[in-house]
Amino acid sequence: MTTPAEKGRARPSLQHAFSSLESPEYRPWFFAQVFSSSGTMTQGVALSWLVLRLTGNGVDLGLMTACTFLPMLILGPYGGTLVDRFDRRRLLIVTQTLLLVLATVLSVLIATGLIQLWMLFAIAALTGCVSAPDNTARQVYVIDLVGTERLASAISLYEVVLNISRVAGPAVGGALLATVGVGACCAFNAASYLQPLWVLLGHRPSHVAAAAAVPKPAKAPPGQLRAGVRYAWRNRPIRVSLFLAAASGMLFNLGVSLVLLATRVFHLGGGGYGLMMAVFGIGALPGALLASSGSGRPTGRSVGVLAAATGVVILGTARAPELWLVMLGLAVTGCLSIWFIAQANTLVQLTADPAMRGRVMGLWTMALPGTEPATSPFVGYMSQTFGARDGFSLSGAALLLTAAIGWRALTDRAAADDTTRDDPGLGEIVDADEPAAVAVPAADALAETAALAGTAALADPPLADTP
Repeated sequence: MTTPAEKGRARPSLQHAFSSLESPEYRPWFFAQVFSSSGTMTQGVALSWLVLRLTGNGVDLGLMTACTFLPMLILGPYGGTLVDRFDRRRLLIVTQTLLLVLATVLSVLIATGLIQLWMLFAIAALTGCVSAPDNTARQVYVIDLVGTERLASAISLYEVVLNISRVAGPAVGGALLATVGVGACCAFNAASYLQPLWVLLGHRPSHVAAAAAVPKPAKAPPGQLRAGVRYAWRNRPIRVSLFLAAASGMLFNLGVSLVLLATRVFHLGGGGYGLMMAVFGIGALPGALLASSGSGRPTGRSVGVLAAATGVVILGTARAPELWLVMLGLAVTGCLSIWFIAQANTLVQLTADPAMRGRVMGLWTMALPGTEPATSPFVGYMSQTFGARDGFSLSGAALLLTAAIGWRALTDRAAADDTTRDDPGLGEIVDADEPAAVAVPAADALAETAALAGTAALADPPLADTP
């Protein structure tokens, strides 16, 4: 007979890596996400080219990125509250429809020649606003489809989806740009939302019953956002994982750090930079499979070790004297970083109480990719001031520092259990018979959310403050 502890230490199995695809509900959703993510990347390539054609100003490219990701930074926690309050499938139907409409409007404006720069910024901002709840809902919806047993497989295979889209999206975008123009790229992206919508309309997830069993008040009491932030802050493994996700954002935004390393250190052109991106993506594929091959629940210790190992390899890659060593380092970095981030995502989702899961994953969206509007300019500034190698090293140093400061929190087995049991925030949300919490002004809620940016708080809090 296999004990839970033995199950958690089960050997990795390639068969288990694809176990989520055995689900008749998850399988069509997985392939729909491959198509949809490729459409998003296709539009992204086309819009970057269009902005440069309209203005020729690289700053405007940065503003486009800020317009897309800044809403995720600000609205991520609020999106998580929506995910906890409403049926995930219906919420996704709404968000996917809105994204389809925005891509269609963009395609029409470009095709008719009416497009202007301010319109691109406005549509990018609206897309970011819709993406805040959409990203969170898609992550939590996976549990409704596969349950907790196959969650690691499903999350890791989603990393495969992202890396496939990084290859297929730009390839399709380049072909459409060369043949029929920017508007067709946006039309392709709009069409890519049809398959996920079709799947969602036909879904009746079997595992959603467990989520539905969580009591929900008829009317949401005030203070839900504050309770979610407090819960994530007091749950030390979740708190450290959120900081690690934010630190990894400096790595995954390769359009800033890697392009400078390619052009300024090794004097490569667009082809060389594209090869570097491809090597990173190829290395990420085995990392995703390794993350999904274990049949047990990820541990905080494994997340910390992988984060530190990723940081060490990033630092070594940044200092590599020869191009072939950099390519090798990028492949290993791709493997370790995707392995680490998939494990951290799985740990956060399985550690979070079901009543809090949406809000916790909303904070995850705020951390990654929501912090990119802040980290990208910082990486660019450091690269410009101290050199491209130092700019590329930043994410490695951040991951090592965060893993070191948060090591005790990640390896404390009782931390999450104690927090879940003692956190009064759960009562405010789950128990409809309890008096409503005191209303929290939006500014206070955002201020408390922003407190997650203090790296020093990763260390264990004083004993009196420990839940």
